[in-house]
Amino acid sequence: MTLDHSLVGETSEPVEKTWDSKDVMLYALGLGAGAEDPLQELEFTTENTAGVELKVLPTYAVLAAQGRGGGRKMGDFDPAKLVHAEQGFELHAPLPVDGRVSITSAITGMYDKGKGALVTTEATAVDAETGKPLITSRSGVFIVGEGGFGGDRGPSDDWAAPDGEPDHVVRYQTRPDQALLYRLSGDRNPLHADPAFAARGGFPRPILHGLCTYGFTGRALLRALCDNDPDRFDSMYGRFSRPVLPGDELVVSIWRVGAGTALFRTATGDGTVVIDKGRVGFH
Repeated sequence: MTLDHSLVGETSEPVEKTWDSKDVMLYALGLGAGAEDPLQELEFTTENTAGVELKVLPTYAVLAAQGRGGGRKMGDFDPAKLVHAEQGFELHAPLPVDGRVSITSAITGMYDKGKGALVTTEATAVDAETGKPLITSRSGVFIVGEGGFGGDRGPSDDWAAPDGEPDHVVRYQTRPDQALLYRLSGDRNPLHADPAFAARGGFPRPILHGLCTYGFTGRALLRALCDNDPDRFDSMYGRFSRPVLPGDELVVSIWRVGAGTALFRTATGDGTVVIDKGRVGFH
């Protein structure tokens, strides 16, 4: 089992991707929109409510910028040993309800973390008709057992939670079947549904998708900082630190640190931090 280090810096061929109103509404439902009160967040869950215009949750940008088949396989390893490690994105324009983009991506680094390797990628999605930039997405995956090759450990992050209580705390309760609903937005990784596959990865049972936890967190940030207006949401970054089990409560703590900037951290109800070093930009 080994990683193909020659791929670092290689840009993929463009891949086209489309989505429509059904995709964005299903995504919102997979993130718990409307679960507490079906008459709330109708702007994300319905397309034919009088006086309500359908909008797209900003974190859908991560899915919109994920292409298929645009690059070579990055190595030979057990996929059960791969977990999402970090995710960020920037929006260059509001996401349309019906979209068609052209996506290019590149592996930007393969870092030696000792017990595993961190592989980082960057993808750019542009409007397929106009060529105007829409999304820049940056992500990292951690692959257990692929470290120890003597490479760079990667950049450090000096993020620290501010002193004092957070300015906002938003709580969401996930459902026991949350992963089964979220996977319908495209991530069919058996780690989130198959008990035997999850056990190979060292988990007692299937875990919630990291991007589902990330999306719940994005809903909290949108609500607390942007009054649920996606046009005001600019960027988001977070590092996945612990897995979440479907049914866990999520608690998002948010600190405003300047004009249009906030830091955040997401924990489960027992205080276990699951997304750390969070940053969000808004206006």
